[in-house]
Amino acid sequence: MFMPMRLFFILFSIIKTAALANATEKPNFVWIISEDNSIHYLDHFFPGGADTPNIKKMAQHGITFDNAFSNAPVCSVARSTLITGCYAPRIGTQYHRKTLMVPMPEGVRMFPSYLRDKGYYTTNRSKTDYNAVPGKGVWHESSGKAHWRKRKEGQPFFHKASYGTSHESSLHFTARAMETQSTKHDPDSVRLAPYHPDTPTFRYTHARYLDNLVKIDDVIGKVVKELEEDDLLEDTFIFYFGDHGGVLPRSKGYAYESGLHVPLVVRVPKNFKHLVKNDNGHREKKFVEFVDFGPTVLNLSGAVIPGGIDGRPFLGQGAQTREYTFNYADRFDEKYDFVRWLRKGKYSYQRNFQPFNFDGLQNDYRYRQLAFEEWRQLYKKGKLNAVQKQFFETRPVEALYDVENDPHETRNLAADPDLAKVLNEMRSLMSSKLHKINDLSFFPEPIMLREAMESPVDYGKNKSDHIKKLMNIANLQLSPYEEVQDQIKEALLSDDPWSRYWGCIVASSHRKINEEQVRLISKLADTDIEPLVRCRAAEFLGITNTKDPRPAIRQALKMSSMAVETNLILNTAVLLHDGPSGFKFNELSMDDVNHDGRYVEARIAYLSNKKTSAPIKKKKRKKG
Repeated sequence: MFMPMRLFFILFSIIKTAALANATEKPNFVWIISEDNSIHYLDHFFPGGADTPNIKKMAQHGITFDNAFSNAPVCSVARSTLITGCYAPRIGTQYHRKTLMVPMPEGVRMFPSYLRDKGYYTTNRSKTDYNAVPGKGVWHESSGKAHWRKRKEGQPFFHKASYGTSHESSLHFTARAMETQSTKHDPDSVRLAPYHPDTPTFRYTHARYLDNLVKIDDVIGKVVKELEEDDLLEDTFIFYFGDHGGVLPRSKGYAYESGLHVPLVVRVPKNFKHLVKNDNGHREKKFVEFVDFGPTVLNLSGAVIPGGIDGRPFLGQGAQTREYTFNYADRFDEKYDFVRWLRKGKYSYQRNFQPFNFDGLQNDYRYRQLAFEEWRQLYKKGKLNAVQKQFFETRPVEALYDVENDPHETRNLAADPDLAKVLNEMRSLMSSKLHKINDLSFFPEPIMLREAMESPVDYGKNKSDHIKKLMNIANLQLSPYEEVQDQIKEALLSDDPWSRYWGCIVASSHRKINEEQVRLISKLADTDIEPLVRCRAAEFLGITNTKDPRPAIRQALKMSSMAVETNLILNTAVLLHDGPSGFKFNELSMDDVNHDGRYVEARIAYLSNKKTSAPIKKKKRKKG
């Protein structure tokens, strides 16, 4: 019996509608990531930035997040935070570049694998750069050719794409290039940060970088057009963001707004507007962090957000933004540091656990940029003003900045009595956060590599009391020396080597010369069984100019048991070599170390005044 034509069309229409509903039951996601740029280079976020019409058009159809932060100011650490939803110092992914890949926390996978469980097609074009072992099932494809168009028909997808047009390497041009390659942005019209010297080099570098951001905006326009051509635009959440700050000097790698505050615009598709409470064109002022990005996608997709992570969704059902943001900076290539940074409201708080490590300390890859090297030479020649000199001088133990009135963080207000309440609140927030995550950086990196690699998270939990003890010693930096000198002495006499280690760091932070303290630290420099304690003791002797630190540094290098340890010791050698102490290490060579590797060789080449690109003659030695 034949079905009447009218009834046939009705049933066909119902079936077609059901099929379309099923195909769009779950939203798609596209992440477009520009490398190495903070908000300061896009006029949608900051005065004087590049005009980016495609990003602005996205914002008209979605949300601009005015306070998005990358948690870390450098690629591998920020990307590890992004893909895991976990704070790097808690899970052991805080060092750039990685020496060893750490395991993911027990019971936690990289978030795209949870999307795969929900039937999503996951692709990555193509940068990963993680410090944790990815595990299986993260990506269907991760390559320069990865694309959502390779999925099954009607399959929802998550596509992440990174674009290196704005990467810092794009600014490794020659002096000749400045003369022969013009920029579309007028160098004379750019707005330099107040800490940058106003020179043709800095102006050209800034203008060239703004040109790169325009190219990124063109890429965004092309991706949006592809989605439109595929009839997917109104089914797809598009996230545009920077992978951390950068890339002119004092941005990438440094825990300031310039290294951490990233642009974030989310285009909300019409067919899933019901998942988002904000109107199109909304500018969100509350804080979001990289740890939150993965949970946000999972939440919008309807996937279960795993336990054991630090992030929380800022879009979708039950979404929450943050009242403040927590960020971190540790080793950056061969340059060691230990900085933690908070932002709440208009105030940022920077905690420098090694304040004698001035920002401008030699870092081989950074100083390939002409602007970096010119800045250093101008400092040496005494041609910088007080704000411009800060990059090459010792930092305060803590700094408080009013970002609303001082967006480039140049005026430290920590000593302002009118802001004592704000300062104490920020201190308290910082202390609470460090305790909560069992910050592994209170142990030097070699210890984590030796003892914690099976499970950094469990190691942190098991060592929680020890970490708290070391944190309490470190916090002696915050009190007047006269009030804490007995506690410093107690740390220096401790049976625990890492208490002695921090005791030396605190003494160097105060830079006070006490006859008994000098005697104790001199003994540690000459006789301690831990090479890193000897190194920190020698550091104090050099910083205070009370004794030649070089013999102790040489002995510590000979005692070193791995390349990471050697590099940490050489960091002190470079600090003293370039600092005001006058202790030069020009005679150090590869014969003085028993481990090699990229960073060790870079440090030795710098100290011995050789170009790092030239081969260094060296005897056969251990790689590890």
